[in-house]
Amino acid sequence: MRVAAPVELSPEQRATLERMARQRSLPLRVVERARIVLLAADGLENKQIARRLHSTPEKAARWRKRFLAGGITDLQKDAPRPGKPRTITDQEVKNVVEMTLHHKPANATHWSTRTMARAAGISEASVRRIWRAHGLKPHRLRTFKLSRDPKFTEKLEDIVGLYLNPPEHAMVLCADEKSQIQVLDRTQPGLPMKKGRCGTMTHDYKRNGTATLFAALDALEGEVISMCNDRHRHQEWLKFLRVIDDIVPPQKQIHMIVDSYATHKHPKVQRWLSRHPRFHMHFTPTGCSWLNMVERFFRDLTENRLRRGIFRSIEELIEAIGDYIDHHNENPKPFIWTAKATDILEKVKRARTALHNRQSA
Repeated sequence: MRVAAPVELSPEQRATLERMARQRSLPLRVVERARIVLLAADGLENKQIARRLHSTPEKAARWRKRFLAGGITDLQKDAPRPGKPRTITDQEVKNVVEMTLHHKPANATHWSTRTMARAAGISEASVRRIWRAHGLKPHRLRTFKLSRDPKFTEKLEDIVGLYLNPPEHAMVLCADEKSQIQVLDRTQPGLPMKKGRCGTMTHDYKRNGTATLFAALDALEGEVISMCNDRHRHQEWLKFLRVIDDIVPPQKQIHMIVDSYATHKHPKVQRWLSRHPRFHMHFTPTGCSWLNMVERFFRDLTENRLRRGIFRSIEELIEAIGDYIDHHNENPKPFIWTAKATDILEKVKRARTALHNRQSA
């Protein structure tokens, strides 16, 4: 009569196996293996272990042997299993990667799984597996913009410094216009959402005019000062500056982050600013609207209130925008800027180097 090899555990091994046997985060097969070894260490034979765990004696014998050979580490490893023979060669994989990176289909700007499968002579599923394994996503495209402003570094450090270390007894306002907001009404009424069906909206619309939103976001508190108008000339910008001047307490300095739009630098605006020395203008570099945090607020406004909105008049649109901003100001949450100027400059440096190398190639 054959007798199974005895299993002896050190206190550390027993503690580890007992912890594994209780853990719910481990795969069930690993928990079962830990229990097999513990029962074997208690002197049970493989048939007894199988009856106790509602398993088979062969499985108990296999994991007793694996533990004696490799210890606890082997309990978490599965032996290689036979499968379908490989049908895609290394050369075919290399060809797919090469074509994806360096060639384009004859009648398109990028590859799809179908066009690549036809060109490479393999299945679409194989193309998907190869792309996934090599991190290739030809259907996706990211946009970028490198500023050519000669004072890019100086302006960047100035604005990021305001975000990360705002001056005392002052208010930092991120200001801009959201111009040409279209007053859109649908040609037919849509259907509301219900169980099993999303809401509907006609793809065509009627234009009822446009409006411009002037907004200044308090970078520290998150509150928004706003004004709506039908145009966005220097006259309207001056009117908005006067609104800010009336709202902000007179003892506070005002640092305004704005873009280089000609309206913001109009001679009449410059003369007004010279008569109001508590206003300090900080201009973002050319092509760097992402530095102005009010653009993040504009995105939320568009997504949450404007994109699906139905407006029959300019007054209705202005009222909707006003209600959204009032609701926002009841419980404002500021956007937290975390990127340091040095990190941004390093990233821009890498992008410029890559672009230069691309142009030189």
